[in-house]
Amino acid sequence: MNWFVKTFSGSIGRKLLMALTGLFLCTFLVIHLIGNLQLLKTDGGEAFNHYAKFMTSNPLIKTVSYLLYTSILAHAVFALLLTIANRKARPQGYTVVNNQSSWSSRNMGILGTIVLAFIVFHMKDFWAEYHFEDLPMYTLQDGTVVKDLYLEVMNAFKSGIYVALYVVCMGAIGFHLWHGFESGFQTLGLNHKKYTPFIKTTGKVFSVAISIAFAIIPLTVYFFRQ
Repeated sequence: MNWFVKTFSGSIGRKLLMALTGLFLCTFLVIHLIGNLQLLKTDGGEAFNHYAKFMTSNPLIKTVSYLLYTSILAHAVFALLLTIANRKARPQGYTVVNNQSSWSSRNMGILGTIVLAFIVFHMKDFWAEYHFEDLPMYTLQDGTVVKDLYLEVMNAFKSGIYVALYVVCMGAIGFHLWHGFESGFQTLGLNHKKYTPFIKTTGKVFSVAISIAFAIIPLTVYFFRQ
């Protein structure tokens, strides 16, 4: 156990855990996007409410969700610890900016803070309300009565301010992924002259596709479902 504590209490171990939790969160984004795309179906909320019921009642999914919450917290905490350690190591900061580094890599802390704030408010608006507040009910085609999360989301996306903030946060997520995806594989030591270019390209495509796809959903609801 001592080797485990020593490994993951140092900067290398923290970077490793950040990489693992970050890449795990990337897989979650894909799953979450698939679920959110159900909002675009013109079925009155049947598909999305069915998805919400599955995600909150399936024992396996509920177990994975706790791993997800832990990963989000761990990713944020280790990022903060690494930032503090780096600043202590270089109290005067850099005197020369590395022009080869991307804007997103130089501002991962700011981007990460925006993303974390979005996650907190997002969970408060939807996750907490779904679990702990009284919402209108919806009857699925199989007769099951569930909370109408579809209606809750659609009402939220009727606010232009909310939609604008949502889109901005999706941009922050995209920039965060632009550097974070590739960085995660590098931290895990997966560097190879044959595969690294593919990882870089995949990361950039993934970051753009995920952020745009998520942003399209509230924009579609606001402009075409009013």
